[in-house]
Amino acid sequence: MRRRIAALAGAVLVGALAGCGGSQPAAPAAALSAAPTPPGTYRGTPLDPPQPRPTFTLVDTTGAGYDFAARTRGRPTLLFFGFTHCPDVCPTTMATVATALRGVDEPLRRSVQVVVVTTDPDQDTGPVLGRWLRSFDADLPIRFVGLTGTVAQVEAAQAAARVPVAGDDGRNHSAELLFYGPDDYARVAYQADAVPDDLRHDLPLVAKGA
Repeated sequence: MRRRIAALAGAVLVGALAGCGGSQPAAPAAALSAAPTPPGTYRGTPLDPPQPRPTFTLVDTTGAGYDFAARTRGRPTLLFFGFTHCPDVCPTTMATVATALRGVDEPLRRSVQVVVVTTDPDQDTGPVLGRWLRSFDADLPIRFVGLTGTVAQVEAAQAAARVPVAGDDGRNHSAELLFYGPDDYARVAYQADAVPDDLRHDLPLVAKGA
């Protein structure tokens, strides 16, 4: 099963895996139709063509099922795949997101949902993932959603999101942060070197469907 999912991801993706502390992945390419991204609009990496909001169901930190597409449909959503004991890329990305959200107007801050899917579900149980996320979002009005599941389910979610399936027990994972707009397409992604100002600039653009 895991080999079939990995093969599927490899067939639809352009991009490299990056372990925490490793190199950044290239921006992925999608093979579905959507309005193109105007060049120069975003500070993040434009996705051309845009990528559709993926469909997958995992388990949140309370143990309840979470249908990603249904729960986030029509809402600006940041999606990231990583793990809690990552030494650099994952905590830096979460800190960047949290800092960016603190720097925008309250209505916009309340409109954005952040979803993190662990790539190491064997160690990242719901309580572990929840405690880790609270260290970043404790003062924000909308808490980050942490998702886990079986290894096969997590790999299927990565394939659905068109990011490389993590290897080395989840440690060698994509470093991309995908940003879906209210039209349910991602037109921009962020690499591990993104800074809060990049997201602060792009948040209102994506939120209004620009």
